[in-house]
Amino acid sequence: MKIRCAISPDADDRFMFRAIELGLIDTEGLDFEIVAKDTEALNHTASDRDDPRGPPDVTAISIAHYPAIADRYLLLNHGGSVGRNYGPVLIARGDRVAALRRSLAGARIAVPGVTTTACLTLRLLAGASPASPVFTPVTVPIAPPSLTFDALRDASPAGPRLDAALIIHEGRLTYAAEGFALVMDIGEAWTTRTGLPLPLGGNVVRRDLEIPLRERINRVIHASIEHALLRDRAAAIGWLLERPGPLRSVAQVDEYLKLYANADTLDYGADGREGIQRLLGDGAAVGWLPRCTVDVLAAPTASFTGATQDPR
Repeated sequence: MKIRCAISPDADDRFMFRAIELGLIDTEGLDFEIVAKDTEALNHTASDRDDPRGPPDVTAISIAHYPAIADRYLLLNHGGSVGRNYGPVLIARGDRVAALRRSLAGARIAVPGVTTTACLTLRLLAGASPASPVFTPVTVPIAPPSLTFDALRDASPAGPRLDAALIIHEGRLTYAAEGFALVMDIGEAWTTRTGLPLPLGGNVVRRDLEIPLRERINRVIHASIEHALLRDRAAAIGWLLERPGPLRSVAQVDEYLKLYANADTLDYGADGREGIQRLLGDGAAVGWLPRCTVDVLAAPTASFTGATQDPR
């Protein structure tokens, strides 16, 4: 049975789905057709009601986009990326940092998409509402990563005239080498405000699939994540380095995976799930999101127990 699956091209998603992609685990008779899209495109794909094939059976999404698709998808309890006192970063040219730290009012800020968790979190931290938006988001696709850095450098009259950029994924490890400075780590700011981790992305599965099929999908994806984290991490890092991307050393990939593919990826945990509720509740209270109930499909009860290393 073919399972249509959409993920991001970033190292953490590739890492999680590697065992499925390479046939390293038992997929219980399921044939995963995996396509990669950037974060905003994934969110739009999950919302697309005009695709004659229907939405993907499984897709990665921004947690902030879940309310828009809650009627069609269940959130898996695994496969998520969580920032614990860290997260996406707001960066700028050095001469703009001090002013932006004082206020974002009137700033034009490159964002990876207005449906992303990063954009919602920055809006909440800035005290923005639909009636009083504070800053102007300018969507710049995250792939290739150089697009955002080049747009922020471009100070020509014909350019996008950006004051800052909100960077997600691997760019948080490379922005300094690109010549930019930190204005704010929004994951750190969120934890300071709420005392909770910042849930960034997650995997969802279609509600209309038969329950036994959903359970098979749930088990296989969990097993693939477990394989990468606990059985084959070093080989998975080597495999990632064979692919094109901004991270070009074992140390860089290792650091990135420690941030976004770790124990929280196997299970959000109680505080991670509370963080999801807080983020979506705050977004709805201000008017950025519709209110919804977050239905989480529990992780499989059978779990690999032979780990000899901490998945963080």
